[in-house]
Amino acid sequence: MKTGYELRETSEKGEGIFATKSFKTGDIVMIGVIKEVLNGNNSHASQIGEFEHVLHAGLITKVNHSCDPNCGIRVNETGAHDFIARRDIRINEEVTFDYAMRNYNVNYFPKQCECGSQGCRGEITGWKDLPAEKKKEYEGFVAPYLLALDAKRSLKKV
Repeated sequence: MKTGYELRETSEKGEGIFATKSFKTGDIVMIGVIKEVLNGNNSHASQIGEFEHVLHAGLITKVNHSCDPNCGIRVNETGAHDFIARRDIRINEEVTFDYAMRNYNVNYFPKQCECGSQGCRGEITGWKDLPAEKKKEYEGFVAPYLLALDAKRSLKKV
């Protein structure tokens, strides 16, 4: 089965996932499948609930972070994360997403972001630390439990 992407070496980030076909905005780029439920968070974990983390099967764990990603997250019927094109993706373009789209807290990466995007925040953050305008920009491309955690957090402040 042709997937439309492959693992390649990058000059600056080690490995990454690159498109082998074009994707249009809204296309499913990668289908998420949960490989195992974890006892806690780690650098390859995907958060699926407030205290729930999983490891995805396949190459999803090889998709690199970007502060201006071409993909977002959509939770599928199994609870795994599908990667959805936020904009058109060209052949040979690296497939990226913002780690904040799936994790409320991000603690396992160097503080200094090296994504190289024009809109780089300078650090890899979780959803809770994203500016409100970035959260608005990501509408429809983030895991819904992040929005629920924001709502819960704002209730605690009242």
